[in-house]
Amino acid sequence: MPFKRSEFPEGFVFSAATSAYQIEGHGFGGAGLTHWDTFAATPGNVVRGEHGQRACDHYHRYEEDLDLARDMGLDAYRFSTSWARVMPEGRGAANPEGLDFYDRLVDAMLARDLKPQATLYHWELPVALADLGGWRNPDMPNWFADYTETIMGRIGDRVFSCAPVNEPWCVGWLSHFMGHHAPGLRDIRATAHAMHHILVSHGRAIEVMRGLGMGNLGAVCNFEFAQPVDDSPAAAQAARIYDGYYNRFFLGALYHGSYPEDIIDVLAPHMPHGWQDDFTTIQAPLDWQGLNYYTRKIIAPADGPWPALKEVDGPLPRTQMGWEVYPDGLHHFLTWVDRTYTKGLPLYVTENGMANADVVGRDDAERLDYVAQHLAATRRAIDEGAPVAGYTFWSLLDNYEWALGYEKRFGLVHVDFDTLERTPKASYHAIARALAE
Repeated sequence: MPFKRSEFPEGFVFSAATSAYQIEGHGFGGAGLTHWDTFAATPGNVVRGEHGQRACDHYHRYEEDLDLARDMGLDAYRFSTSWARVMPEGRGAANPEGLDFYDRLVDAMLARDLKPQATLYHWELPVALADLGGWRNPDMPNWFADYTETIMGRIGDRVFSCAPVNEPWCVGWLSHFMGHHAPGLRDIRATAHAMHHILVSHGRAIEVMRGLGMGNLGAVCNFEFAQPVDDSPAAAQAARIYDGYYNRFFLGALYHGSYPEDIIDVLAPHMPHGWQDDFTTIQAPLDWQGLNYYTRKIIAPADGPWPALKEVDGPLPRTQMGWEVYPDGLHHFLTWVDRTYTKGLPLYVTENGMANADVVGRDDAERLDYVAQHLAATRRAIDEGAPVAGYTFWSLLDNYEWALGYEKRFGLVHVDFDTLERTPKASYHAIARALAE
């Protein structure tokens, strides 16, 4: 691994991330059903119909997993809390077993000198709220605020940081416009309502956590570098639209108090009533911005209704997900976000990693190379003045990869999904040695 800790600024936080539904085992501990349970139970939605009822059984094995994070030399551990584990119906009574679990989990991190980096929502909506329209429902911000107060009233005094929603684009666009994730819709009006209500919910959660006396609160957005397929004006326009609804929509709301004109001009007729009045809530002040980054997309114009674009295969090496390896995109976003939106706010790479067809005993050299290239891009951004404060590996463990089931392996630790045995990969050991230097 061609880096060492001393090459990064003093206090730079190295972390690894997971999410609740992907590893915990949702069939344990009194958790309520989520829309991922019903999505996975519908034929054709998920590879082999696989679900998260057992996953990695982190619910029972969390101490072993946190030992792996500590022994790797990490400074922090990024995790999410499950709304349906905390409040099985999404509203009303809390689940004591769920609250106790997150209490134990945070204490176990602190006992290992791992900073707890919390996320309130990583895609698993309680099914009772999904039945009421989920993110399309204008009451979602209030329900989310109540959930925030319930869980952070219990663990908020001990977490290092917290972000309300992981990857709003996936929660909104991927799930309501493209239909690839729960709830599996393909509806522009549902998309416009969901994307807006996600942002209002984010703002309400920040307000609640401030009221609890919490600090170090941020947002976590995902980014993809949109590159035109050629030099034509039509290709440039298609890439601009992709960049608009993927990268600029959420940042524009959070930091400029507006949506990009080239996107909202189309979405406005489908937006919820009074959306223009919500930016004061959406713009609740933040302490940091998180960036999840994996790849670029080559964009070409296409026939059909807006957005009238398509993705085209590029020439670069690809991960098991079929995503091109393009570390220059991470450098671009770290510098562009700072320059255009956050203006000196600390930035964290909150997810970065690759899926690879790993087997126990084989060197995962591809992952080592991917990580090395993206850490180099991060260092280059820091050298150019970007205030990058940390880098997070996705993921600590092989886990449930949503609609792709269990076959896409992002982990630094191999998980045998039959026996649940954990085996650190070569990349885990190489990163551990680099962090120890």
